[in-house]
Amino acid sequence: MLFDNVYGVDLGTSAVKIYDTKKDTIIKEKNMIAVRNGDTVFAVGNEAYEIFEKTPENIKVITPMTNGRISDVMLVEAVLHTLLGRLDSSMGYRPTLYFSVPMDMTELEKRAYYSIAHRGKLKKCRVFLVEKPIADALALGIPIQKTRGSLIVNIGAQSTEVSALADGRAIISRNISLGGKDFNAAVAAAVRRRNSFQISLKTAKRLKISLTDLTGGKQEGRRAMGIDTSTGLPRDGNVSCYTVTAAVQGVLEQLAEEIRKFLERTPPQVRSSILKEGIYFTGGSTKLPGIDSFFAERLGCQIQISGYFDLCTICGLKELITHPVLHRWAFVPKRRRGER
Repeated sequence: MLFDNVYGVDLGTSAVKIYDTKKDTIIKEKNMIAVRNGDTVFAVGNEAYEIFEKTPENIKVITPMTNGRISDVMLVEAVLHTLLGRLDSSMGYRPTLYFSVPMDMTELEKRAYYSIAHRGKLKKCRVFLVEKPIADALALGIPIQKTRGSLIVNIGAQSTEVSALADGRAIISRNISLGGKDFNAAVAAAVRRRNSFQISLKTAKRLKISLTDLTGGKQEGRRAMGIDTSTGLPRDGNVSCYTVTAAVQGVLEQLAEEIRKFLERTPPQVRSSILKEGIYFTGGSTKLPGIDSFFAERLGCQIQISGYFDLCTICGLKELITHPVLHRWAFVPKRRRGER
């Protein structure tokens, strides 16, 4: 046991975060894999992201997760094992992996986490699952056993998970199909309409990060390269803060409406506690300036933004792993007959 390492793994749609207990470090890499000729791994993680939207026809850059769930077991397995190998060449005889997982999963989806781990050096590893809202709550400092009602909104890359906690557990959760990639797509569409040139999603993401300002105080623009929609030739153009913010705000309005609907379906006593305590927001998109005021105005309560942003879940896993008293919230996925 002394030589067996323990890892926390948050397999997000956009990025993989891994906590290594031996080094007490967290790494983050893009959850992408580049495959050549349909069967040969060409690049993994940040290396695959670097060539995204730049590859020849025989190389495909794939995101093997969809809405925070495993969509291609073999490719997720390749990403996980490659990144763990980069992190630690000596994982011990029987390492332990704690995966964060969405709350409303089927037993088949849960078993997929067991399947992707038990290969190669991890063949004899132990696998535990932790529901994402529980991990987020631990990072946020929410007293899970005592709370009468807490709401956590985790804005991911492709989807947003809204979860209500009470009575020492997550009592209800919903996955909303809106996330960071929808902001990027909205920005690209707005630039195409207003500026008559097409930008890549990478460029749209950069503009989203640099120009979005929901406080209304920023008055500036950025030059961006794209393809002229009339001539099909490359050109650059100036993109305004107003164009980007309006595009992002349109998606946020949809998200606020979905959260309101979720609150309406929450038991009254739990909802009352949530509105009194305020709503917790996590995820990379919560870095956008003014997002707390935006949601506070539309949801009618205080908004608390996690300082961990997109690292909130993995920080929660770290908290659970390093405090044995919290292990009660980890569980073992059911295995098929014959699996050991």
